[in-house]
Amino acid sequence: MRGVFISLEGGEGAGKSTLLAGLRDHLVGRGIDLVQTREPGGTPLGEALRAILLDPAMRGMSAESELLMMFASRAQLVRECIAPALVAGRWVLCDRFADASYAYQGGGRGQPVERIAGLEAWACAGIAPDLTLLLDLPVADGRARAAGRGEADRIESEADAFFERVRATYRARAVAEPNRFRVLDASGTPEQVLAAAIAAVTPLLERDR
Repeated sequence: MRGVFISLEGGEGAGKSTLLAGLRDHLVGRGIDLVQTREPGGTPLGEALRAILLDPAMRGMSAESELLMMFASRAQLVRECIAPALVAGRWVLCDRFADASYAYQGGGRGQPVERIAGLEAWACAGIAPDLTLLLDLPVADGRARAAGRGEADRIESEADAFFERVRATYRARAVAEPNRFRVLDASGTPEQVLAAAIAAVTPLLERDR
């Protein structure tokens, strides 16, 4: 039986890292054979590309270069990590996937949706999440949280208007694909957010018995 693929999405400071840890512990505690990974990154090639993409010294990077490097990392992750895990019947928990490119490179940078969709079809080879948990938080609140994490990376350094477009794109995608997305109110406590995520994942646990 094919495994289950869950992605987590959201803007800066939404609490993805905290939720990932809690959800991973819950699933492992339920006996799930789990692979946790992230984007960009997750493979040696992907981590090298991540370092370039987030480097504040690379402020002159074009939107086209950013988009292509994101999908280069994603293509490698699909082939090296995600697809083999799913074929083996394992679950995959991924910090961001293709929705992030629609939100950040599409909504944020203005890259055409058709261009992103074409890259997704090629790079992802038909692999898509069974469930996407979208951590939704007002931009000002997320920026305030992220401010305490140290020096901002290249993307975190963008203006609020950029992140407003990112958030709007995420929310529009959730409306367009209600069967895949579950929107979680990230303004709650970590315990409240985790409880909502567990409730969203439980039907997949029951299906996978």
